[in-house]
Amino acid sequence: MLHIVDDEEVVRDSLSWLAASRAIPARAYGGAQEFLSAIDGKFDPQGDCILLDVRMPDMNGVAVFDLLAGRGLTLRLPVIFLTGHGDVPMAVDTLKRGAFDFFEKPFNDNALMDRVQQGLAGSREAGAMALVHARLATLTTREREVLDLILAGNMNKVVADKLGISMRTVEVHRAHVFDKMQVKTAVELAGLLK
Repeated sequence: MLHIVDDEEVVRDSLSWLAASRAIPARAYGGAQEFLSAIDGKFDPQGDCILLDVRMPDMNGVAVFDLLAGRGLTLRLPVIFLTGHGDVPMAVDTLKRGAFDFFEKPFNDNALMDRVQQGLAGSREAGAMALVHARLATLTTREREVLDLILAGNMNKVVADKLGISMRTVEVHRAHVFDKMQVKTAVELAGLLK
């Protein structure tokens, strides 16, 4: 989902139309507070990206970015700043602090939408990794040991010998690991954790 945050309706409409021309679902917000209330920890599995105006009356774009960065959300919600008031030091500063990109109005439509698509792809990847980490967090210490030995290419008998447990216990732990990680084979598991 492309989130368009700009206080000018004509800009929101234009950017929404531009996103639609690339089959990118978009939602427009007239200000920072409206956006922050709507987003509130909800992520699109297809990825999210934010087109954020720098100058808005309720809260400026840099303050919104700082708030998102403070919550550790800028990988999951890549921010592309838009400004009609070119400020090179501000652009450099926000990029150094993790903004995805910075465009000055008027901008090249294709270049902007290309970056949006790259931001969406990065967001999808970050979301997938967050899901994998959440699944890993559900593993017990012993399941994690079994996982590590499986990924090292060890057979159940070798895992049992290294951990000093029975082969049947390894099989049970292995089944739990596969179930929690939502995979069916060791190859899938390795692919998920590469």
